[in-house]
Amino acid sequence: MTSRERLLTTLRGGIPDRVPVAPFVQEEYLSFYYPGKKSVDRVIDATELANELDFDLMAKHRGLEPPHWFRRSRPGWELRHSSCVSHGMEHRRLEIVTPGRVFVKEEARPYVGAGSAGGAFMPTKYLLSDRTEIESFFEMAPPLADEDRRDMNETVSTWKTILGERGVLAPWGFAGVFNFAAELIGMENLYMAPYDDESLYTFMMGRIADAACEYNQALVEAGADCIGIQGHMAGGRTTGADFFRKFVQPYEKRLLEAIHAAGGFSVYHNCGFARALYENYRELGMSVWETVSEPPRGDNRLAEAKTILGDRICLLGNLDQVDFLKTATPAEVDARTRETLRLGKPGGRYIFSTSDYLEIGTPRENVVAMIEAARDEGRY
Repeated sequence: MTSRERLLTTLRGGIPDRVPVAPFVQEEYLSFYYPGKKSVDRVIDATELANELDFDLMAKHRGLEPPHWFRRSRPGWELRHSSCVSHGMEHRRLEIVTPGRVFVKEEARPYVGAGSAGGAFMPTKYLLSDRTEIESFFEMAPPLADEDRRDMNETVSTWKTILGERGVLAPWGFAGVFNFAAELIGMENLYMAPYDDESLYTFMMGRIADAACEYNQALVEAGADCIGIQGHMAGGRTTGADFFRKFVQPYEKRLLEAIHAAGGFSVYHNCGFARALYENYRELGMSVWETVSEPPRGDNRLAEAKTILGDRICLLGNLDQVDFLKTATPAEVDARTRETLRLGKPGGRYIFSTSDYLEIGTPRENVVAMIEAARDEGRY
């Protein structure tokens, strides 16, 4: 099988020739591995790396992650982007100028050169702060237009040409509904919102879900195989099963079902604590849940997750790339990898990967040992 065939067979619930081996690579590791490159890309350079090391690539580009609202100006919706680097931090500011109001968002992240593109920005000023701003924003927010769809089609077509049979396209889409709401008003405000003003919360979440469904369906129609959905804000340590079922799940389920209806697979990302939400995840029915992180970074155990979820959901994970892969010997990596494969492999619906992206300083010989052991141990 080609890498693409192997991954698609697994995503459909079939048994491939072996377990797909798909470590998560992004700008941080790519800039470390290719120090001479001034910039790196999650499709171009990740495909080069996958060809060199012979692994199955799930290309998780972020180029189409920001919704159409934040990517181009149009009548009555002028975007003003600015950024700067100061004292080791990259600062970014967005102004949305409308006829009656200006919305402002500010955020920052550590600056480390080419690898910075993989890091997440942390908000220093949220875009929306009160009922008036929330209602005004969604009243003025423009619909998805033909020009937005053309941009998706052209971008995805280029990515697919580069990727070829080396894997599948799994770009990050229009977030998860709860995650995106947290970016708009702040997580601490969002958790209180359904109790402070449930009607406003329902209005906001419904409008986000409407837009996210349309956007991500268009992304699948453009040719994306999978859509990455950020779901870690409503994690198992900060969110109970009851809160999740009432205030998160209905909107996330709408989004996942829209992706599936368009013919795509959903990759739901929670790279930390999730054990309290396993029944919620079964009800959500995402195609893939990543990354089944084990202690101390999460509270999951692959064997237990496989038993509870593995008949319905494809699990992706879960070798520790932070505390283990950077410091272990190649022999230790080989042994741990084989142990992980033996837990995840039975019955299919499993993709071997790291518990998040490969980090700067990870020895090449350890990455090679991981990939070679996973390819060998994963054969059906």
